[in-house]
Amino acid sequence: MRDFFKALAMVALMAAICGLRPAAADAGTKHYVVTNDDVSGPNTVTFYLAGGTTSAPKLNRFKTIKTGGTGLGGGYFGTVRQVLIGEGKDECVFDADGGSNDVAAILLQTKQVVGNYKGSSIDSAGNPGIGLAVNPNHEYLYAAFGGSRTIATFTMDTGCALTFVSDINAVGLNGGFPHGMAAKGNMMVIGYGDGSIGSFNISGGTPVSNNDLQLSTGYLKDGELPDGVDITKDGHYAIFGDATGGLTEVEVSDISSGKLTTTVKYGGPDGSLGSGRAANDVRLSPDETLLYVSDNLSGRVTVAHFNRSTGKLHYGCISKPLRGFGTKWTYSSAIATEAPTGTGSVLWVAEDGLGSSPSSIGIVEVNSKDGKCTLTESAKSPAADPNSLNLCWLNAFPQRPF
Repeated sequence: MRDFFKALAMVALMAAICGLRPAAADAGTKHYVVTNDDVSGPNTVTFYLAGGTTSAPKLNRFKTIKTGGTGLGGGYFGTVRQVLIGEGKDECVFDADGGSNDVAAILLQTKQVVGNYKGSSIDSAGNPGIGLAVNPNHEYLYAAFGGSRTIATFTMDTGCALTFVSDINAVGLNGGFPHGMAAKGNMMVIGYGDGSIGSFNISGGTPVSNNDLQLSTGYLKDGELPDGVDITKDGHYAIFGDATGGLTEVEVSDISSGKLTTTVKYGGPDGSLGSGRAANDVRLSPDETLLYVSDNLSGRVTVAHFNRSTGKLHYGCISKPLRGFGTKWTYSSAIATEAPTGTGSVLWVAEDGLGSSPSSIGIVEVNSKDGKCTLTESAKSPAADPNSLNLCWLNAFPQRPF
């Protein structure tokens, strides 16, 4: 990755001369965004360098790399299509190639794809695609194949290479497949997109069911479908973003026992989490005081205040519809934060062109003080992603520290 960041440093130096933010001028902080462009054809990932001024952050498109596989060209919002490993000797991007049924591994030091890895002969992405997760020690990568409803386990080897180990069946109570996945400690939590949630013990590498597959409270009361997943830093709570066309609804489960417990729902028909529609993608702020919700169907971002001691949520604020919603792009999706501390300062929001228009990345500033918050879209938003017509997932460096 050294030569990559030498180039970033040169870009950042020029940015500093033009008065850009200090964060972008320090190449060591690695303030950039990487996308899975999910091209329906030869797939790519695209790198963006964070820049702009404090009052008007922006993204500068820097480089595009072919994954060596083909993308799906669509899919489900909560499905994690890409994971980044930014610690240790090797820094890697693992990218889901739903169209060619593989996981592409990119070594950032050389900006080269080191391999395209598949599971067993029964593992099939199908129309749902492939979702990814890694264990906290970065020893194993998990790939959920939606078509076959299986989860493949890979060891993560030197130079970002992967070695297939085994796979297991993973089917929801209503026949669903893994949508959102997140891992913390010895536990991997899954939303199946059919109203059910479940978890696995991953202490031995290969997932073993915790026998806690259950229908969520939101599903039973409101017909909601848990989709995206996030887990608190201490592994005490799992947070699910629910997927329907109704008002924003989020569910929280206490997982401190090592199993999922009955979820507590927030929002939904009573409007207590605001007027956004659909909440497939959720993301905790680095300090865990805020929960960011991508209101997929209304092109907005909702903020809920989160109590990491009790797991309770209450409404904070909501953005205006992000620029170009409904005219240049159709759905918002994954959210990442620029800063690895505090509120994250700036949100990067995937904006899906739905196959008919180039996608983009929304740029939203966060301000939170004394229990109040505001969200303001940058004057430099959105950043174009001409390589993608179906952008649903992105990540950011530096990464959130959990």
